[in-house]
Amino acid sequence: MHADHDHVHPHRHPPQPDVEDTPSTYYQRLEEAVRELLIAKGIFTGEDIRRTLEIYDSQSPVLGGKVVARAWVDPAYKARLLADGSKAVEELGIPMDTTKLVVVENTPAVHNVIVCTLCSCYPRPVLGLPPDWYKSRNYRSRTVREPRAVLAEFGTQLPDGVDVRVHDSTADMRYLVLPMRPAGTEGMEEAALAELVTRDSMIGVSLPRAAPVTAP
Repeated sequence: MHADHDHVHPHRHPPQPDVEDTPSTYYQRLEEAVRELLIAKGIFTGEDIRRTLEIYDSQSPVLGGKVVARAWVDPAYKARLLADGSKAVEELGIPMDTTKLVVVENTPAVHNVIVCTLCSCYPRPVLGLPPDWYKSRNYRSRTVREPRAVLAEFGTQLPDGVDVRVHDSTADMRYLVLPMRPAGTEGMEEAALAELVTRDSMIGVSLPRAAPVTAP
């Protein structure tokens, strides 16, 4: 038996230009030329680039959220995380390679925030790529001078008695903020707790969500 099926689009897709139709920028052309030159000289191969891109694609704040949630529910793991961040995240399958990860804990008396004043050093294995604002000169310069004002612009208002500590990342050492567990989450499972943890809360500019984000 033969049946005809009509394929109906419920909505129109806005036209999107193909990548090939968009003129390359100066820096895109420079990157391509340098990449091809290094491959030609045998510094690395196309396969090396593919593997590196796959690693970058696998890194996201979801991994950091799992680390934080584990620390919230497992006091022994939390102690190991604060003592040696690199070694502790490797327990969850997150390699830091040669980079030292220092985890700083928020408490009712202390709030930590991360910055890189020289460039954009960032704990990519646990947070993925840094947001544009983290790399901006405005954030890098103002966070060390007026951290409370910067936090307020992210909507984070802290009581006057809370000590704000700014941690400056380096090429060899990166920081991760362990935020405080939100009140009223005592009965939540670890996976649900991980959904409360945001990228910005692990940088220190915001606080964890009060509840998981649900799909509309």
